[in-house]
Amino acid sequence: MRRVRQGAAASRGGAGSRAAGEERALASVAAGDRLRGEEPADTPRLWHVTLSVSGKQAPLEEVRRALEQLAHDHPFLLTSRYAVDHAEIRYWEEARDLHDAAAVALRLWGEHRQTAGLPPWEIVGLEVIDRATYHQRIAEGYGPPPASPVGVHPF
Repeated sequence: MRRVRQGAAASRGGAGSRAAGEERALASVAAGDRLRGEEPADTPRLWHVTLSVSGKQAPLEEVRRALEQLAHDHPFLLTSRYAVDHAEIRYWEEARDLHDAAAVALRLWGEHRQTAGLPPWEIVGLEVIDRATYHQRIAEGYGPPPASPVGVHPF
């Protein structure tokens, strides 16, 4: 198949002037080109993540210490709230898309259970929203309040 520069076929008179049997020239978009105003698909974005975990009761001080260790190991954590049988972790994740942000969030608890000494609880809830949606919710007066004070706190 023969390729020509974009617009070259039109300068020869277009498709109507092709000789019988002549192949039509293909015009393609170069790798990395994008439509005007379109963001590249692999540009990281910020996602607000709320991860909820729950399970059998554990001593409150151990839960607090484990969440503090997780926050120390991963300073991206905004805030954690906890009780003897459940906890909620909120943080910002930088990821290409929602699927990537959710995948990281779903691995967080299990991957750090040993190193941070987290209770053997299961993930019972996950919310991942983009930055614009988070700020829109706050501005409209619904959704989770901004994470302040930052840190680990009881429910």
